Amino acid sequence: MADTGAPPVIPVEFQQYNSYVIDPLWQRTFSIIWPSTLAFFVLLSLPHLVRSIRNGRAYSTLFGISEDLNDYTPITPVKARRRKERNTVSWVRKAENCLGIFGGLFNWTIPGLGLNAGQIILLAAYVVTVLLCIVLEAPLVSNSNRAGFIALAQFPIVFLFATKNSIVSLLLGPGNGYEKLNFIHRWSGRTMFLGAVLHGALWIRNHLQYGLDILGEQKETSGIAALGVLGVIVITSLKPFRRACYEVFFGLHILGFVAFFVTICYHTIYATPWIFPPLAFYGFDILMRMFRHRIKDAILVPVDNQMTLIHVPHSSSGWVGGQHIRLRVFFSGRVFESHPLTIFSATPDISCISSLPQGISLGARVSGDWTRALNKYATLAGSQITDLEECNDPTMEKEAKSKSSVEVPVQVMIEGPYGGSSVDLGNYETALLFAGGSGITFTLGLLDDIVGRCVRKGRMNGEKTKRIEFAWCVRSFGSIEWFSSALMDIATVAATSHTTSSPIDVHMSIYVTCLCNPEAIPPIPNCDVTIIRPSIYHVLNDLITPNPPQNSDMEAILDVQISESDLAKKGSILPRLREGGGVAVCASGPQSLTREAANAVARLQMRGLAVTLGGIALHTEVFSL
Repeated sequence: MADTGAPPVIPVEFQQYNSYVIDPLWQRTFSIIWPSTLAFFVLLSLPHLVRSIRNGRAYSTLFGISEDLNDYTPITPVKARRRKERNTVSWVRKAENCLGIFGGLFNWTIPGLGLNAGQIILLAAYVVTVLLCIVLEAPLVSNSNRAGFIALAQFPIVFLFATKNSIVSLLLGPGNGYEKLNFIHRWSGRTMFLGAVLHGALWIRNHLQYGLDILGEQKETSGIAALGVLGVIVITSLKPFRRACYEVFFGLHILGFVAFFVTICYHTIYATPWIFPPLAFYGFDILMRMFRHRIKDAILVPVDNQMTLIHVPHSSSGWVGGQHIRLRVFFSGRVFESHPLTIFSATPDISCISSLPQGISLGARVSGDWTRALNKYATLAGSQITDLEECNDPTMEKEAKSKSSVEVPVQVMIEGPYGGSSVDLGNYETALLFAGGSGITFTLGLLDDIVGRCVRKGRMNGEKTKRIEFAWCVRSFGSIEWFSSALMDIATVAATSHTTSSPIDVHMSIYVTCLCNPEAIPPIPNCDVTIIRPSIYHVLNDLITPNPPQNSDMEAILDVQISESDLAKKGSILPRLREGGGVAVCASGPQSLTREAANAVARLQMRGLAVTLGGIALHTEVFSL
């Protein structure tokens, strides 16, 4: 056979675009970019993770709540030798403080979005990366497969940041739970939907242009079905629908992704490899949840018609104050509802709260049908218990046991704990804990934890905390009674700590926004109750200012004016701030409050005070769906 030579080579400009060869390469490029970015952030969080491992707070809650079936015996303060308090600032902390000046820009939170500037920049970079991977060197109008391939490549991201037990959370350290990373899940899902819409819309356009049937063949039919299912998932995940019908949203979310996986695999064989990473992430999540589930006896205490306290006794360890659990209470046939509630007590060996049952303590504010039904059930059951006790003992005085304080036994299923603070208060000399409404359960848990570590445990891990300002905004004076006993216990321990070798100064400020029931103010040591709503920025500024501000300055910074006698007290309640000790700010409550706290910290950081003060750390918790 004659040698005809090499076959002719078609010039590049005349070659037909082969999406099944080129587009997977862009998938690979995208799959290199986002893990590299994630590795960069893990590297930035490495100092935080190392410090958490050293003080024993990292991974201590990995396998859930531990229980002690024996009667609890109070533990006396530890007299063992503690670690020496480190007054010098490490090079890592100095670098963090310098970066804090620029990091102040990232803490700015924009109203309405619920995202700070850092998160917005991260999401913008993500969307730009996705769009570039879709449009670069791709004839989208004639062949929109690239958009579909990049949409498939986002499967791992969507599921990695959706699970409650995420590998990313373990690598980033305490305080970076699923609730902090969930915004990436939401926006990556929307970006994936954007790619799917672009892919599907352009293919439908081509079919209409050439007179082809849109439905009929398996590939087209399954593609339309997959796009429709994904659209339902995205639309029902929007905040208005999620708040109004959370149970419907959750059910559609789970069933929708199962249906989406099935239809997308029928649509294209290139989807199958991308299914396995999400299944692996979800399988790891289910495995960790199995270790974190407990069924325990609990006690319901209806404080009033707005608050129900839930105590889970005989719980000895496995959580940190400020973390939350998902609680399922077996009452009135509502055994399938699980709700997140924050633990406001530290573990028994640390906790300063002695007037409540030792173990896990939760607070459920009446804000929905489940919390309202729980409060009504506890109140009714408490009344029945009281009536039964009066029948058995007619001589019992009615005032001896009020119906509001009766303990109602129930069984509960707990899952967790999750979340917590990314800021270890023990690394900072000064702390501001600011809460609004039921957000006090988070800051109260942090307060109980740090006071217990400093006083009861004798600063075993070298805790530096010396002064704490605890602020709580409530609507009425009667709301103070919800956690008055816990606040009094902690305040008493802090007040008596000056006779020990580990003193700590704690001042509590309760701001009431409604003039109702003013006589319901409990006598909490070192606590001021005022009818003002101060600016968080100026509360923080007063806390870090060595000298008390002048009268004219104070009148300018408060939303309402107060008397000169009150002005004289401001700035002198806590001892003088020592420069270089660091300041920690933790805020919890509605989104408007946490946004104000984040912006307050950002203002101080941009003023360059982070280096002078030894660092300003921030953690916020939003109490909303």
